[in-house]
Amino acid sequence: MLSQRTIETSVGLFLLAAMLALAILAFKVSGLTSFFQPEGYNVTAQFDDIGQLKVRGPVKIGGVLIGEVSQITLDPTTYRAIVTMRINSKVTDIPSDSSASILTAGLLGDNYIAITPMYSDHYLTNGSVIQETHSAMILEKLIGQFLFKIGNMGNEQQENHS
Repeated sequence: MLSQRTIETSVGLFLLAAMLALAILAFKVSGLTSFFQPEGYNVTAQFDDIGQLKVRGPVKIGGVLIGEVSQITLDPTTYRAIVTMRINSKVTDIPSDSSASILTAGLLGDNYIAITPMYSDHYLTNGSVIQETHSAMILEKLIGQFLFKIGNMGNEQQENHS
């Protein structure tokens, strides 16, 4: 029969291993560490408005996940958002003249970057810049513009009847 001390030691080691596994899982899920950063290359693009795009947001081609947003900074001279994307090293044949758009997953979902491949024989590599970009469509701005146009239409009709 096992002694009380052996049982307590094995239970302690099991709990220690479980806590270590949970800590690793928490760091991996939260993105607070770069221990598990996938291999790949960095590509940047500048946008006028990134909406609610966040670091670790998905980068997709045709709906297929090919990378993630690794950094978002502000250009101090143009006041445009500079988005750095980490593209999976397995995806090496993205044409250099491709465009990047910020889209929304569903009506009120999170933003992600969609890359639309074009036709160049040259491909994106580490440090490449995507020149053609399309900023996020902000729902609040669209609603405001719609209401402004409706308000102006009402004013024009009143002027025409006067």
